[in-house]
Amino acid sequence: MSSINTGNDPSASTFSPDGRVFQVDYAMKAVENGSTAIGIRCKNGVVFGVEKFVLSKLYKEVAGLLADACSLTDIAREDASNFRSNLDRVAIYVHAYTLYSAVRPFGCSFFKKYFIYISILCSYSANVGAQLCMIDPSGVLYGYWGCATGKARQAAKTEIENVVKEVAKIIYIVCDEVKDKAFELELGWVGELIKGRHEIVPKDIREEAEECAKGSLKEEDESDDDNT
Repeated sequence: MSSINTGNDPSASTFSPDGRVFQVDYAMKAVENGSTAIGIRCKNGVVFGVEKFVLSKLYKEVAGLLADACSLTDIAREDASNFRSNLDRVAIYVHAYTLYSAVRPFGCSFFKKYFIYISILCSYSANVGAQLCMIDPSGVLYGYWGCATGKARQAAKTEIENVVKEVAKIIYIVCDEVKDKAFELELGWVGELIKGRHEIVPKDIREEAEECAKGSLKEEDESDDDNT
């Protein structure tokens, strides 16, 4: 950051001479240092996998600063209860926090999960199907078939597939590379068979996925040992 000492660095409302807003860059860094989370959009639903550190017993589908994520969760719930298809409101809210010097950008990326099926809390319509979006700290919202965020997001993006067992395997692969903290795997999904509601993946399915992921990693390690 060659222009870090020019006086533009502290302000979220001022561009640096090279066209950057450093406060947004710093917020992105907070996301990169967060726990890993991935989402996979399938034909008739969405599957989520989250690396939840053992020190926290709360379930949050976010990466970055938890306090910021809780604030955005409240905004998302309020908008979901009042609007059927206005999916950009949370992104606009996040973007507004990059425009003024009196506030700072949110230090988190935010998964929006909804299954377009019937009108229940979020925005549902039988004409669209499953949707998966993510909002970054700059307020940009994109739709995805598969996305990842957190400290191991690059490794996760290269491993993304489209089934629950693969989601579990990805989390174990990328977290094995980090090797910094003990964690618990949490899986959730949204789909047609559960009428568009988000639910935690049942314990038996989660345990089966974990065993499959661990077994697959063990086989890969043994294969690498044989090759060497």
